[in-house]
Amino acid sequence: MRLEWLEDILAIAQTGSFSGAAERRRLTQSAFSRRIQQIEDHVGVELFDRSRKPVRLRPTTLSQSAQIEQLSAALRQLLADLRRGDRIASNRIVIASQHSLTTSLAPRIIQGIQDKGDAIYVRLRSANLDECFGLLLSRQADLAIVYRAPGGGDEFARDYLETLEIGADRLIPVIRRDLSGRFLGPAVETELPIIAYPADVFLGRVMADRILPRLASGIVLLPRAETSLTIAALEMAAVGTAVAWVPQSLALQGLSSGQLADLSETLPSCDLTVRAMRLHGPQSPAEEAVWAQLSQTRMP
Repeated sequence: MRLEWLEDILAIAQTGSFSGAAERRRLTQSAFSRRIQQIEDHVGVELFDRSRKPVRLRPTTLSQSAQIEQLSAALRQLLADLRRGDRIASNRIVIASQHSLTTSLAPRIIQGIQDKGDAIYVRLRSANLDECFGLLLSRQADLAIVYRAPGGGDEFARDYLETLEIGADRLIPVIRRDLSGRFLGPAVETELPIIAYPADVFLGRVMADRILPRLASGIVLLPRAETSLTIAALEMAAVGTAVAWVPQSLALQGLSSGQLADLSETLPSCDLTVRAMRLHGPQSPAEEAVWAQLSQTRMP
């Protein structure tokens, strides 16, 4: 049963006449009558009572009218989804992003892509740094957006990678504002409760290499919890569990509202670079369009 046939049947049911249905379906009445006859020949039964004016559905057809309407709607949706799916497949890009960037900067990057008007469909995959790199190498992602700590070894300086610096951020210590007095000023307590990161994740390495060695001598660390998710570390700092080092972009809302305090005055912080990466080689038009936009836009 064709979609147009279902819509023909519904047009007669809704207008109550062949002439009205033919007009709605933008056919001459003779052409429309021939098509209705073709439908009935295909089904093998008469669907309409032509002896009555206006034309009515036969009882059997009437009992199935709701199902006919549902099938018509479902087929229209299927056609739309198939056509949309084809457009998406030919104009799609997969971006892998570190968890904290997925929450803070990636939405703005994606919005910039959409604002450009290229109708590019973006699939965003959130992962840790090593997973982002793996998704890129296995071609499960077309582009990766990650952090880098300036001044350190560049683990992604590879001949097969193209990189682009698209923004800057800063890893800062934060705590619930009403608890900040304990960590600010000359009388800083020697015991420092912190939210730790696992040693094998990016921020865990940054903490070990760039933050902890710069703490004042005599400070004793008191890890209260450990997480690989910066958003979880931020929430624990916001409720007062302990001090957490998080990207400033992620903490911006809490800092602006007064919920959080930035402790960079007395505790070390670290600059971060936001970098886009892709593999060298032929790129799709969607990939080229996104890369070109990123090269012209520097995130704050």
